[in-house]
Amino acid sequence: MAKHVVGKTEDVGPGMRKVFEVRGRPIVIFNVDGDYFALLNRCPHQSAELSMGLISGIATADEPGHVQCSRRGEFIRCPWHGWEFDIRTGQSWCDPGRISVKQYSVSITAGAELVEGPYKAETFPVSVEDSYLVVDL
Repeated sequence: MAKHVVGKTEDVGPGMRKVFEVRGRPIVIFNVDGDYFALLNRCPHQSAELSMGLISGIATADEPGHVQCSRRGEFIRCPWHGWEFDIRTGQSWCDPGRISVKQYSVSITAGAELVEGPYKAETFPVSVEDSYLVVDL
């Protein structure tokens, strides 16, 4: 797999998420307590944007009436039908054996380690004239 720089760590604060496009694919990156996880921004059920869903924990019960919420901030709920996915693994909690969302690895790299690619976008000089942006071609 090729690595793609999508932004800075401060672009996705603690408990937040942000959508990036990588090679034409919508990827949502989550910050869970300083750890970063990336999922395809599409529910496998009917393609809803997972980034629009509620981030929550998982409710468990040892016995009836004794419910607790654990793993807060580690699950994303589909905004259309409420299907829940583990942000860390992409695993569905609706039918874990059958459905999961595509999960991608995320790494943080120091700027000095980045390598220039073989291509360079064409640039144009920009000036400001009476509050107007002017591009010289």
